[in-house]
Amino acid sequence: QVQLVESGGGLVQTGGSLRLSCAASGVVFSASVMGWYRQAPGKQRELVATLTSGSVTNYAGSVKGRFTISRDNAKNTVNLQMNSLKPEDTAVYYCNALRYGIMYWGKGTLVTVSS
Repeated sequence: QVQLVESGGGLVQTGGSLRLSCAASGVVFSASVMGWYRQAPGKQRELVATLTSGSVTNYAGSVKGRFTISRDNAKNTVNLQMNSLKPEDTAVYYCNALRYGIMYWGKGTLVTVSS
């Protein structure tokens, strides 16, 4: 059974930083594309960043240069370092694993950026 458990969300002021972590189990982590998505109130879920097993990254334009995705295959974790946070970054952030066309999701962690 695949489990993705996010942690690290919280309340931060504009310009601050947060680091999200996702612990994965039940999936061949090292061979999966890992990613972070977010969903703001009243909006659709959107891609934030992905990282392949070959260390190829992809970022949404709105976070490029501010967010960094990384993974530790030995610990089965994927992290999202978020700097220079803005109120528009407020959302529930979801960890995602993609393997053989199947997407797995965590339950999400709330990030709130106050102005």
